[in-house]
Amino acid sequence: MPKMKTKSGAKKRFSLTGSGKIKRKHAYKSHILTKKSTKRKRNLTYSSVVDKADEKNIREMLQS
Repeated sequence: MPKMKTKSGAKKRFSLTGSGKIKRKHAYKSHILTKKSTKRKRNLTYSSVVDKADEKNIREMLQS
């Protein structure tokens, strides 16, 4: 049986931390930025960790 392929969309969007958690970027930072406050845009810059509820699905997508 052939190897399972990694979902290439997930490969581009998520990365693993050293402790094995999944890191993600925030949404709403690409366009229509004039109406958003500077503080809001700045806080969207930083990455965060994926929620526990979504972690299983994302790990399956990242299996190679």
